[in-house]
Amino acid sequence: MVNQVQVKSILNKHKNRDAWFLDDYSINPYYGCSFNCIYCYTKGSKYGEHMTKSLSAKINAPTVLEKQLKRRARKGEYGVIALSTSTEPYMQIEEKLNLTRSLLKIILRYRFPVHILTKSKLVLRDMDILKKIDENARLPKDLEQKLDHRVIISFSISTLDEKLAKILEPRAPKPTERLETMKKFKEEGFLTGICFIPVLPFLSDSEEDLDEMVKTAAEYGADFCLIGALTLFGSGPRDCKTLYYQFLEEYYPELVPRYKKLYGNFWAPSNHYQKRLEEISRKLCEKYGIKSKII
Repeated sequence: MVNQVQVKSILNKHKNRDAWFLDDYSINPYYGCSFNCIYCYTKGSKYGEHMTKSLSAKINAPTVLEKQLKRRARKGEYGVIALSTSTEPYMQIEEKLNLTRSLLKIILRYRFPVHILTKSKLVLRDMDILKKIDENARLPKDLEQKLDHRVIISFSISTLDEKLAKILEPRAPKPTERLETMKKFKEEGFLTGICFIPVLPFLSDSEEDLDEMVKTAAEYGADFCLIGALTLFGSGPRDCKTLYYQFLEEYYPELVPRYKKLYGNFWAPSNHYQKRLEEISRKLCEKYGIKSKII
């Protein structure tokens, strides 16, 4: 059951451009996500404060976006729009509602660049609109000499182990399906890559695991590979920290003490861990000839 809700605003303007994803704005057509990834950072973090308990579609989002983008375009306030930062823009219900597609048509009309963040094959449906955006959108002036594209498409993967992925991402497409989808976009000339975010401590973060991940991304034609650590928020029964520790207790109980040592009382792993991850990521991307950042 999908609720339909009315919203007053759909375009979120960031104080500063995101250093990793390059977005100045974000749009989330839905509240909640049917992919139901156990580790999703919105569960328990400030980014999920306004989430509804069940999946909801912001049904008037196209009308609201039309007004907001018209105003921004008139002022010349062009910037990269991320779809989506706190939900999946191409979950199963999108095939019926076409909400994301409707928003992309408005984005095309007002010539804003986009960054699609997804795990879904359904994004292929909108390749026609994305091609037009890539040809016609206006980049902000400071990105004009740094980016050759107006559309960026990123596919999120936390592990190449499909059995593990099935447990952690129960309704998402298989990692190989995401890689195949990325490859199709690359063959059509898009700027595209893989976000290994989050990699999972002691499960998909060894140097051997990361090497295989980056190698595989390069083999499928990725332009870039972003690698980031797992974050664990909240203490409620539906929060990602609670759900993830329940997963560990059931499948990898021997790892629970190691996680508690790594995270302590914080939502992110230690600075030492994150620095190591960054150094390995940069080295492996150099090894396989792809970028460790989009620009």
